Amino acid sequence: MSTEAGPRTIRLLPARFTGTAKSGKTSENTAAGLLLLFTLAALLWANSPWAHSYWTLLDTHVGFTFAESRFELTVKHLVNDGLMAFFFFIVGLEVKHEFAIGELTDRARAAVPVVAAIAGLAVPAAIFLLLNPSGENAQAWGVVISTDTAFLIGALAIIKPMFPSRLRTFLLTLAVVDDVGALCVIALFYSDRIDVVPLVVSFVLIAAIALVRFLPAARGPAYAALGFSLWVSMYMAGVHPTLAGVAVALLIPVFSPERSQVEEVVARIRAFRQSPNSRYAREVTRGLRDSISINERLQMTVGPYVSFLVLPLFALVNAGVQLDAESVSAALRSTLTWGIVAGLVVGKFVGITAATWVMQRTGFGALAPGLAMRRIAGGAALSGIGFTISLFIVDIAIDDPMRKEQAIIGVLIASVVAFLLGWSIFKLTDWLSPPEPIGLKLLRPIDPDRDHIKGDPDAPLTLVEYGDFECPFCSRATGAIDEVRAHFGADLRYVWRHLPLERAHPRAFDAARASEAASLQGRFWEMARELFGHQDDLEWSDMYRYAVASGCEIERFDQDVRVHPSTVLHHVQDDAQDAELMDLNSTPTFFVNGKRHKGPWDAASLIRALENSRPTR
Repeated sequence: MSTEAGPRTIRLLPARFTGTAKSGKTSENTAAGLLLLFTLAALLWANSPWAHSYWTLLDTHVGFTFAESRFELTVKHLVNDGLMAFFFFIVGLEVKHEFAIGELTDRARAAVPVVAAIAGLAVPAAIFLLLNPSGENAQAWGVVISTDTAFLIGALAIIKPMFPSRLRTFLLTLAVVDDVGALCVIALFYSDRIDVVPLVVSFVLIAAIALVRFLPAARGPAYAALGFSLWVSMYMAGVHPTLAGVAVALLIPVFSPERSQVEEVVARIRAFRQSPNSRYAREVTRGLRDSISINERLQMTVGPYVSFLVLPLFALVNAGVQLDAESVSAALRSTLTWGIVAGLVVGKFVGITAATWVMQRTGFGALAPGLAMRRIAGGAALSGIGFTISLFIVDIAIDDPMRKEQAIIGVLIASVVAFLLGWSIFKLTDWLSPPEPIGLKLLRPIDPDRDHIKGDPDAPLTLVEYGDFECPFCSRATGAIDEVRAHFGADLRYVWRHLPLERAHPRAFDAARASEAASLQGRFWEMARELFGHQDDLEWSDMYRYAVASGCEIERFDQDVRVHPSTVLHHVQDDAQDAELMDLNSTPTFFVNGKRHKGPWDAASLIRALENSRPTR
């Protein structure tokens, strides 16, 4: 009951840009290493005998002239305001995916990082103002509000805490809300002037971007042209233009592949194989492209450039700070410096941790399974790494060069202390109480008296599927499971368990109950075949028709599902509760010999996974 395509759980920037878990981890570590390498290179360059060339490079103007109009930026602003818009764009795509069809479709879970991000904006500012309540220093309160998303994700990859995926999702969502809030603060409190006309144009462009999804063709070029126009209009309006990247990303639609589209592509491929020609080739290419949402396609194409080009360049042009004895000594005596350190390190840690604890304790939000408060504490500590927007606000909020140096040194100290604090928390808690992996192993062993099994109950190989009857990718249309069973014969037992995703498939739970009622008469697999064959007609009135077609005695079926429903109801609920404890959130999910299967679900992939899981003799 599988197919070769289907929805999947995403991996976050930058790990998702590779095909396997192993290569994804290598990619993430490489990107983090590049980020650190370019940061160190900037510090060494800015404090070397050739430091003048560094500052000359950053101040070099790049632009173009058209008729009487001239548009130019320094190299530093080109990276910070231009290229970094792509980073925020990718982050926005990830979060849109999570909220729409990913792990944050559970609004209780989504509420926690959003509220934590808001607290992570407010508490640091309050702490800074306690130490700098008035005067020129008070104007720099915005320096402490923002977490640097790039360095946060890079630091997490360098520290490598145990099982970081859930925490990474939490922190990425938190960081994006943090960034959007910080950019709004810049627009409202740190803009010398807001030009109303370009701002109105920006709102018009945002509305136009929202309508691009309705175009019959050329949606990609339309997004690109309107996105660039939005960046220019925001820049001219006096609003930080990287906000355009987030705005465009949040307006790009995301969806799971639909069964009908996948089947159409399969039919086109079959026609192309029988009669290869350019027309069929174009149709196959277009069908394959359209079956995957533009959100995911953009992540796969743009993401590597962000990870391995944009972020290292960003570190290079921003991390260069002159560190001599005089400037460091003055900074260590300054309340501005320590206000920034306290705001970022203490404020972020206290604000995020406390808000998460309150949300969880009051029941207004819920953490994903396996995401304990000690993990949140480590992530909250790392959130004190402030860089991009912190340095940007230093530049626009402080005029005096000496105080500006003190603020920059404060940002650097806070970032180092936050990294060390986060590293200490993760290493200490992982050592004292190692977290258990969630969903990597089958929670409940196979029970031949309870589970639905095809094949020899004592077979040496086991394939367990968690699925629902309304999920198009759990159907038997492709015959993948039949191919797997035919390949292994008596060596394989196939087990079905229920995971009705009621948010996406509102009739799946009733279909599962009906299958269990049929199971009481020994007709589970026959009923399953009927349900999968009529996925578009799963109203409760249809279940009786399928029960008759499956060979059930209809009076007994009616009694089991209506009058005495506890048996069938508990069976479905038990399976679903097991899935919840393992944090399974997509169908189908497979376990091969008790271990969760990662990767494609086509017959060849499942056969390969089962062969690799055979015990060595």
